[in-house]
Amino acid sequence: MKVLHLSSSLKHDESERGIYPITHALMKAGHESIVIGAADPSDELVLRFLRDGTQYYQLAMPKKSWLSLRHVFKLRQIIAHQKPDIVHVHSRTPAWVLHWALRAMPTEDRPKIVAMFYGFYPLNSYTKVLFDADVIITASHSIDTHLKTKLAAKKQELGVDRCDFDIVEVRRGVDVRKYPYRHHSSVHWLHSVFAQHPELEHKKWLIFPTPIGHEYGHEWLIDVLGNLQDDYDNIHAIIMDDDFTNLSSQDVSHEEFVQRLNALNLRHRVTFIGRRPTDTKEWLASANVVLCLANRPESIGMTALQAIHLGTPVIGWATGASGDILTNLYPQGLIKQKKAIDLCKSVRYHLTNPLRPAMTHEYVVEQMIAETLAVYQSLMPNCKLVYKDKHDHLVCIKAEND
Repeated sequence: MKVLHLSSSLKHDESERGIYPITHALMKAGHESIVIGAADPSDELVLRFLRDGTQYYQLAMPKKSWLSLRHVFKLRQIIAHQKPDIVHVHSRTPAWVLHWALRAMPTEDRPKIVAMFYGFYPLNSYTKVLFDADVIITASHSIDTHLKTKLAAKKQELGVDRCDFDIVEVRRGVDVRKYPYRHHSSVHWLHSVFAQHPELEHKKWLIFPTPIGHEYGHEWLIDVLGNLQDDYDNIHAIIMDDDFTNLSSQDVSHEEFVQRLNALNLRHRVTFIGRRPTDTKEWLASANVVLCLANRPESIGMTALQAIHLGTPVIGWATGASGDILTNLYPQGLIKQKKAIDLCKSVRYHLTNPLRPAMTHEYVVEQMIAETLAVYQSLMPNCKLVYKDKHDHLVCIKAEND
């Protein structure tokens, strides 16, 4: 079996897309893997692909950019040369490039297509291209429900009244070897943190694992800090965003947020540690609470998953993927209504009564790999997939319809 992964980017959200674990499993099973993305060949992830034996092509396909269509002929050449059995497309823009690349190909020469549905996409003419696939994989239960509900209402409008594709839910998973349960940060790491951020010592850490932005719900931090500071003098919010205070060009949302902090005398209770820190695991493991407060439903909730697998309590809204995750793995952190009083009550309870999520074997990367390979198997029933898992146990993949 030969599978080609088609992505607009490999540098963004790789842990959520999980392309590498899938290609790695394919190569270990003795099959062939090809990846097309925008990352430079010297990128660390690309080097991992190459070490495994995966072939890599660099084609920049910026999201929602018609310039991406300039790669139609090149993609057609790659497919004609490589003859993949399956093309797994991970974004809508590459899906459109693939659509036009395959139009000139005879039907019998076209590969099977697997399309990913990663977000709460509107079902419009731009998204319609994903319905050219043989199988659509939804990345969470919330997305699966969203797609099926919207599709039922818009089939005729979109011209997909004949649903000859399957929809399969494959939840994203965490590599528990990288995020082991009850992981403790080293004394050396803590000392380096306190040296850089002395204001964090002897504090209760509330991790806000996303950048400042209205869609991420940063304004809820104001309610939490303002309402709880009298009872918890050592409460402190840690935000995974850059501090633009000393830069000339500031983000509007960031500037408004800092102004409100200053007006309410809360600025000393907030520390910015930068976006996507390389030591994210250490921060999540050392936190008292991780807050997932996005105003728009999250499609995957990877940070919440990572924190729960580490054994750190997570508090979040009962919407989107975070709501799914908390309902299944840590209902104590679920807030059913988006109200400041309920949020503060939950944070107060967790700071007073330290809790830890139970160890879980759900939402793990091995499960994601097995379910994805099962989709491939269903499209190629004559090619049996057998690979070794992390324990070097042989796993035989059965098709969805076996």
